[in-house]
Amino acid sequence: MADTEQADWDAIVIGSGMGGMAAAAALSKVGHKVLLLEQHQTLGGLTHSFSRDGFTWDVGVHYLSGVAPGDHARAMIDWLADTPIDFVSLGSIYDTLHIGSAEALSLSRPYEAQERDLKDRFPDQAEAIEAWTHALREGRETILKTFPTRAMPKVAGDMLNWWNRQAIAKWCARTTQEVIDDITDDPELAAAMAAQWGDHGGRPSKASFGMHALISASYLWSGSWYPVGGSTAFAEHIVPTITKNGGEARAGVRVEKLLFENGAVVGVQTDDGTDIRAQTVISDIGARETIDALLPADHGHDDWVAEIRALPSSIANYTLFLGFEGDIEAAGATKANHWIYPAGEVDVLWTTAPDGEPPHMTASFGSLKDPNHDPGPHQKHMGQFLVWSDWDSVARWADRPAGARGEDYANFKRRAEETLMAQFERYFPDLAKLVVYRELATPLSTVTFTEHREGAFYGLDVTPERVLCDALRAKTPIPGLYLAGQDVVSPGIPGALMGGLLAAASVDPKVLPKIKG
Repeated sequence: MADTEQADWDAIVIGSGMGGMAAAAALSKVGHKVLLLEQHQTLGGLTHSFSRDGFTWDVGVHYLSGVAPGDHARAMIDWLADTPIDFVSLGSIYDTLHIGSAEALSLSRPYEAQERDLKDRFPDQAEAIEAWTHALREGRETILKTFPTRAMPKVAGDMLNWWNRQAIAKWCARTTQEVIDDITDDPELAAAMAAQWGDHGGRPSKASFGMHALISASYLWSGSWYPVGGSTAFAEHIVPTITKNGGEARAGVRVEKLLFENGAVVGVQTDDGTDIRAQTVISDIGARETIDALLPADHGHDDWVAEIRALPSSIANYTLFLGFEGDIEAAGATKANHWIYPAGEVDVLWTTAPDGEPPHMTASFGSLKDPNHDPGPHQKHMGQFLVWSDWDSVARWADRPAGARGEDYANFKRRAEETLMAQFERYFPDLAKLVVYRELATPLSTVTFTEHREGAFYGLDVTPERVLCDALRAKTPIPGLYLAGQDVVSPGIPGALMGGLLAAASVDPKVLPKIKG
């Protein structure tokens, strides 16, 4: 017989990523007593950091949009945080593209500046470039109009989508590649337009253009930013809002299943057999993961489940975490990220791990972005070399827990690490000489920390079907159960933030004014 915790919780939030923290803090701000549960020992989900040998890396934050002074997302974060989070601008140039053998192309903001960047490189494509800017603006505005439907009653949401149906069909129901093909037939310009797809994980041939426009154009709107102190700032500033309003945040607590009474969710059971009851449960672990891991087989909402299970998972990734000693700026490191496509093709994944040459890499140097980073006398700095991949390369070890995957997996990781390091040295030869520490994370690492299906870093893939999916509302058809996080709205920190706030607003409409601004 399970033990029952006697504390009187208004809501339980499962998962402490940005969406979970936002939902819990928002409900706390409007008077609810909230329990936030995280299966790992560190709060923050993919906003957490880890340290090795005097180096500390952010796991999931390379830059942020929407957090400039006056931005809507910044205002919502300020409302959620117990004390303000400081953000620093990364400057006008935020990404550099390396496409095939062409000269590196630096991308700057705002819209007008990036238009000039592209026109300088492609002077005979001025009309196409202006059409691309128009498409980014329109696509971004259109998909933003769909987000409120995630927290509306179905009838109201359907009416809003019907009103915007023509724009949705034009910008959200088509893929990024389809929109680009309508604009230009110049392969290098087309590659530059699609190159930053890794910011949302949707390959150009599969992603809704609306989602690509939302994420890519967000940096053109108000620039790229970084949290001072690194991504752990989110948990450090938001979790106290929960605890100071009568709630609690517990790390190292795994939820085993949801508790049901008369068809409604009434709490959770943890892996130690403890039942914790609440009238509301919000899951921030992913829509598919909630269904597969927490729901009983006889929950009676098969159509809703089938609609979500029909959506594919997003891409997986390998990340080589690098520790440097020395002057990394003099050696070629920048605050801007580097998107590298050796063969010039951008709609690509690394399918030949561990030994084949990756067709794409992204380099990011977090310690240069954080003004609070102290390199110390040894000039310690951190960087990441990330490669988007499929799941198949590690699938054969998926049924084994971390630490028990055998020597064949250890050998696979060593070979993959050597391959990525060789690629890093090819593009950053002087920086490679300063590397004193390196550690590889594979798609299985994502599974270990998030339990996302097939190591999907961004949860559900951002296909047109996902963008238009009616099943991804914050309020599920199961009474008492709500979804938060990036599956509800969009990938990334701002998307997860909005997903958490929509979940909270679905529970208590007093949160709505903060979302509307």
